[in-house]
Amino acid sequence: MSGYISFSELKDWKFCPYYRKLTRDDGLAGFKGNEFTTFGTAIHSACEKMMLNENIVPIDFFLKEFDKEISNLDDDVEIDLSLVDQMKDQASNILPYVMDAVSREFGNYEVVSTEEKLMVPIEEQNYDFKGFIDLVVKTEDGKYHIIDWKTCSWGWDAKKRSDPMVTYQLTLYKKYFAIKHNIEPDNIETHFILLKRTAKKDNVELVTVTSGAVKTRNATNLLITAIKNIKSGKSMKNRLSCRKCQFYKTEHCT
Repeated sequence: MSGYISFSELKDWKFCPYYRKLTRDDGLAGFKGNEFTTFGTAIHSACEKMMLNENIVPIDFFLKEFDKEISNLDDDVEIDLSLVDQMKDQASNILPYVMDAVSREFGNYEVVSTEEKLMVPIEEQNYDFKGFIDLVVKTEDGKYHIIDWKTCSWGWDAKKRSDPMVTYQLTLYKKYFAIKHNIEPDNIETHFILLKRTAKKDNVELVTVTSGAVKTRNATNLLITAIKNIKSGKSMKNRLSCRKCQFYKTEHCT
């Protein structure tokens, strides 16, 4: 059996293998999106345009994209219009500071890629790791920096900053980016850039993620374990996740 796995699918499997089966194999609709996801999509697009030096007015571009994403939500998704209005104001406290924050952290840099696709073979699995890297820049010291934009409210606490199922995303991006381009992993650094909607200050914050040999091995082992279980058709229910699952106590999962 061949195929590919993304980090989002790995997260679904870690949350509950049976949930992954319902949404990925059986085709049941999972999370449909909401105001928060549309905000994230629109502001990601605006950040990408700015990093590519495209001739846009960032807030105007964001507002157009945000309205488009909101209109594309499924009809059964309830939209809080007051929250939507707040988010439009909140974007104006983020976008003007994005380029300055990147320059402050990386000095003189060149943009290597945006939305770079990974489809890289996973060792001995006949599976590929699939991903899209938001941004890669190269600094004057020759280092590559993988960056993932993350929208949030006020920021991340210490628990979230150290959560493996948050940071493993960049760990795996680093590993397979290095393989794709034949770059030494020590020459690659990884970062989240938090785009904070409700923070009183520092609305754009860089969070660096370090991934040494042990962490990379742990992330890879988790990935391979998920693939082996998916290949074998094992879809055990993770009862610890039941109350967080939309299928809890439905005809699909009792």
